[in-house]
Amino acid sequence: MFNLSGKCAIVTGGGQGLGKAMAFALAQEGADVVIVDINLDNAIEVANKINERIGRNSLAIKANVIKKEDITIMLKKTINKFKKIDILVNNAGISDPIPAEEMPEEKWQNVIEVNMKGTFLCTQVVVREMIKSRKGKIINIASIAGINVPKGFNNSSNYCTSKAGIIMMTRVWAVEWAKYNINVNCISPGFMKTPLMEKAMKNQEIYQTMISNTPLRRMGNPEDLSGAVVFLASEVSNYVTGQNIIVDGGYTLW
Repeated sequence: MFNLSGKCAIVTGGGQGLGKAMAFALAQEGADVVIVDINLDNAIEVANKINERIGRNSLAIKANVIKKEDITIMLKKTINKFKKIDILVNNAGISDPIPAEEMPEEKWQNVIEVNMKGTFLCTQVVVREMIKSRKGKIINIASIAGINVPKGFNNSSNYCTSKAGIIMMTRVWAVEWAKYNINVNCISPGFMKTPLMEKAMKNQEIYQTMISNTPLRRMGNPEDLSGAVVFLASEVSNYVTGQNIIVDGGYTLW
């Protein structure tokens, strides 16, 4: 049901954390995967592991998602090797928390650009190829911070705003591209054990706040997103579009 054999997927921010885990999950179901990351060494490492351990074709590409020229090159390299793009996972993102009254303009701009503009540019370039083939799966990675202000996630007006914007872009694009048989959906993770969360995890007060407010009483592992991303990438979700799947251990229930 979830077979992705013959599919080509691009995962941005695929060199570590959530992106790495989702890239492995897609490859394990049969997809060839393009690992896009601003850190080429990380991307190469993930691509090599997919090739060697899973036996799928994988390509590592260095790209800054806010640079149109980088994304254009990403597209060309992907088409040259795999001839098509079936799945796009917009995962690249950053966080830079600081109280709003103290936040320099560049810290606001940087987070908004990487998280929102990066998602927009990658999608704009890739969706043109999907429109040609009249099918495709676009999966945006947002956050529960785009839905509400999670306890223990203070001073992040730039990050929360960017993730809320990704959720809304998902809904708008789902309507715009439905006529081309393109599904656009979103995944909103809760607190996950990733490099992005390392600093927060070292603060015991913040860490305990996260855990005590999560019904499953643990932080998520990157692999906990595997089921959601494979579902949305596969044909079993062909009638699902414009949705936001929350993977947070129940955090947003309280």
